[in-house]
Amino acid sequence: MTQTSKTPLLDTVKTPEDLRRLPESDLAQLAEELRRETIDAVSVTGGHLGAGLGVVELTVALHHVFDTPRDRLIWDVGHQAYPHKILTGRRDRIRTLRQGGGLSGFTKRSESEYDPFGAAHSSTSISAGLGMAVARDLSGGSNNVVCVIGDGAMSAGMAYEAMNNAGARNERLIVILNDNDMSIAPPVGALSNYLARISSSGTYLQIREVAKQLAKRLPKFWEEKAARAEEYTRTYWTGGTLFEELGFYYVGPIDGHNLSAMLPVLKNVRDARQGPILVHIVTRKGKGYAPAEASDDKYHGVNRFNVVTGAQVAAKPNAPSYTKVFAQSLIEEARKDDKIVAVTAAMPSGTGLDLFGREFPERTFDVGIAEQHGVTFAAGLAAEGYKPFAAIYSTFLQRAYDQVVHDVAIQKLPVRFALDRAGLVGADGPTHAGAFDLAYLGCLPGFVLMAAADEAELKHMVATAVAIDDGPSAVRYPRGEGVGVELPREGKPLEIGKGRIVREGTTVALLSLGTRLAECLKAADQLAGLGLSTTVADARFAKPLDHDLVRRLAREHEVLVTVEEGAVGGFGAQVLQFLATEGILDRGLKVRPMVLPDVFIEHDKPEKMYELAGLNAPQIVVTVMDTLGRDLKGIIGGERA
Repeated sequence: MTQTSKTPLLDTVKTPEDLRRLPESDLAQLAEELRRETIDAVSVTGGHLGAGLGVVELTVALHHVFDTPRDRLIWDVGHQAYPHKILTGRRDRIRTLRQGGGLSGFTKRSESEYDPFGAAHSSTSISAGLGMAVARDLSGGSNNVVCVIGDGAMSAGMAYEAMNNAGARNERLIVILNDNDMSIAPPVGALSNYLARISSSGTYLQIREVAKQLAKRLPKFWEEKAARAEEYTRTYWTGGTLFEELGFYYVGPIDGHNLSAMLPVLKNVRDARQGPILVHIVTRKGKGYAPAEASDDKYHGVNRFNVVTGAQVAAKPNAPSYTKVFAQSLIEEARKDDKIVAVTAAMPSGTGLDLFGREFPERTFDVGIAEQHGVTFAAGLAAEGYKPFAAIYSTFLQRAYDQVVHDVAIQKLPVRFALDRAGLVGADGPTHAGAFDLAYLGCLPGFVLMAAADEAELKHMVATAVAIDDGPSAVRYPRGEGVGVELPREGKPLEIGKGRIVREGTTVALLSLGTRLAECLKAADQLAGLGLSTTVADARFAKPLDHDLVRRLAREHEVLVTVEEGAVGGFGAQVLQFLATEGILDRGLKVRPMVLPDVFIEHDKPEKMYELAGLNAPQIVVTVMDTLGRDLKGIIGGERA
């Protein structure tokens, strides 16, 4: 990246209105400064770097050409929106990205009027943009709606559903396809840039529209001939047949790092009054920062790093991550069983299946950002006798819920779901929190639902899932490193629906599901200091529930507290349902479920998020003492969230 001796421009741009006052000749310098600012900011905070670097020039061009925020600019996913945030009045807070109380790592409506639609999951932009365009037309408005979507996000069916609807409605909508990986177009150069300018011009679009209307008035025989001729010509010059068939005018491809190429095209499509238009922009992820360009993932997600060397700052782990333990456990099982296969939805490294894929490439399937397809694809594998593990983040499996119900659960197919990122996840915030899977899977008949308390338990649960061949199952585990327990030599299948007693007591029973077990043990120590003997149990299974264990805890203790890293309606609800049905609640037992509060918890460090959620040891102690009617004020520092 070259340095400039010119007067800095970024300091003069507080909002896009300032940017629009700049002459076009200054925009290349502004883009260079914006790129440097983005790199420097992310080196301090960590976050998603490569995607943002790839759209620096595009971001400058869009805010220069369009009248934001009156013109709606919607960024799909939001990974690439850091430069956008810098240009839209948030530069003074950009070094708070993904920190507690700071800027979100994604677009967020409550953060800025320049973020008309919040995002973090992919492929939503065109649907939202079409809704905004229809609302504009219903209200008699005239503003533009621009959706920026990456080629990866275009692998999701939702994007095509939206395009099909937009094309059929013929609504005025602009979609920018940011192509930074796919080879779906001829090489970008002077000729293609020239053709893009011509094909986006008002004259060309009007001729196309007239030709369409004229063809409709011709006899059927001539209409078909005219349509074929128009399609042949269009395909020869642009290569955009797929998008045209969906009803979009296709423009491109255009060099997304060449402002002189982009600006006239964006002006043309801004001023066009025809229906939906797709502008194909070709960019390079990580552009302008050598370490990112050289990296396999183009620095998609990074920790804090040294700007000069690109070396990332990472704390030395005290224990292997749950993701790695899952992957290695699955590899060990797959060495013994050639029917085991693995499915991921565009997250091989995030789920650990990149490790599995190195050893078993022919048994590893990345379906792209297509969780719905991935789940039913796994169901098809299971129907033919294979043992598929669908490794999908808890928050992303929400996108395939109907497939989980209709294609897996009803048919009792043994698809094994590995739910990474269960519970609160830290810097990615509420959009990525795995808060709801215990509720949305626990209500499905025939599901076996497990939650690992530590990395050793996770290894056993992978082996358990392999052994379940009469219906679906899921094991959930959090982001980050384990608690440091010694791993067994091999995983052993657990008895289905059976929990375990970890510590024996007499007065209080803490029944944990998942990795809050460590906090329950700390709480038991604190309660012992207050004279309360406490049993700590690990449920292991949210479903089927260990009825014998719950009966024993209810019968032998004054207080029963369930603790889970999930929303209301999950494990605690299953326990309460059983106790009520059995009539055990009528006998005076005091029961308190501890769950995530009924709010979306904003991004922060996970330990602070759990403190806010009220699921750490001090809050568990407070809950027990409140239930017993004892005043804890002044005894310990924990307060209920």
